[in-house]
Amino acid sequence: MRLNLFMHLFKCDRSTTTVSSLIMARLNNLSLIYTLAYSSRPTKQKLFMPAESLIINSIAIIAGLALLVWSADRFIFGAAAAARNMNISPLVIGLTIVGFGTSAPEMLIACFASLDGSPAMAIGNAIGSNITNITLVLGVAALIIPLNVHSRILKKELPLLLVAMLLSLTLLIDGELSFTDGLLLFGSLVLIMWWITHQALTERNHDAMEDEYDDEIPCNVPMPKAIFWLIAGLTLLIASSKLLVWGAVNIATAMGISELVIGLTIIAIGTSLPEMAATIAGALKNEHDIAIGNIVGSNLFNTLGVLAVPGLLAPAPLAEGILERDIPVVFTLTITLFIMAYGFKGLGRINRIEGGILLSAFCAYQVLLYFTAIH
Repeated sequence: MRLNLFMHLFKCDRSTTTVSSLIMARLNNLSLIYTLAYSSRPTKQKLFMPAESLIINSIAIIAGLALLVWSADRFIFGAAAAARNMNISPLVIGLTIVGFGTSAPEMLIACFASLDGSPAMAIGNAIGSNITNITLVLGVAALIIPLNVHSRILKKELPLLLVAMLLSLTLLIDGELSFTDGLLLFGSLVLIMWWITHQALTERNHDAMEDEYDDEIPCNVPMPKAIFWLIAGLTLLIASSKLLVWGAVNIATAMGISELVIGLTIIAIGTSLPEMAATIAGALKNEHDIAIGNIVGSNLFNTLGVLAVPGLLAPAPLAEGILERDIPVVFTLTITLFIMAYGFKGLGRINRIEGGILLSAFCAYQVLLYFTAIH
């Protein structure tokens, strides 16, 4: 049929008497053939962002992440050194100041994202950081060296993390993160941190984690130096968080990627880098309780503190996919961490096989995100 059409289009018209009219007729026929042949071809998708803007925003994300990791380390250094100069117990410093410091990037990014009208990015950051901490950070650390749990306080924190996850699931099951939900989450964080601090102060028996924190928390740091790094680290944390959110929102908007996915992936992995550095360093120094404690404490702050921020600053319905995909994943991983680390009949232990399983779960989740939210 197409062959007949082509023959018809090129068939010479005997009524045409001039060469010019014959040429014009043939050109019209060629134009029609081209239209028929190529009109059904898919055209290349145009970029929604000029190359120059894409480069600038990508640099903003990379620079923001790098500065975020470094400033978080300086902030924790200054805060811990200042607290030690005030004769606060190393165990209390580790459980509170260090725990808050490792989650400070997530907290600040949640604030800026919520204030910029992107609560989905803030929620994705909180959930994605928890998933990354358990799967990528602990998975890599356990592959390097199996992790043992000796601390009694850490064994008390693990059930609290499960309770925090159950609370967040109960509040989010209606498909909305409201102002009241934010208040309840943040109030629960304050209550839990008070209880953990009370346990650390009243613990009569020596806890294994205390010696590890005593070795890690800086000592003999002059107070002016500690205050300088506390203020400088916090200032740079704020600036780098703002820079990171700015670049991420611009790219997500221009490229048509949801802010939730950006929060679950790029930002979540980036803000988990401080936890990865602290966890791997602790594992290599044989400070296993600190290595696991960093993850448990960070996930507690993320679940109750970071997740509370968008509720308090920008209450909104949950983005599509959070309840159906992301909440079940993080809840399952939290239960898995509890089973692996608690040690029902003795010391808790995350061995290399379990580390490999966790790392495989991280890869599987990224694939799941690609096929359900990006592809």
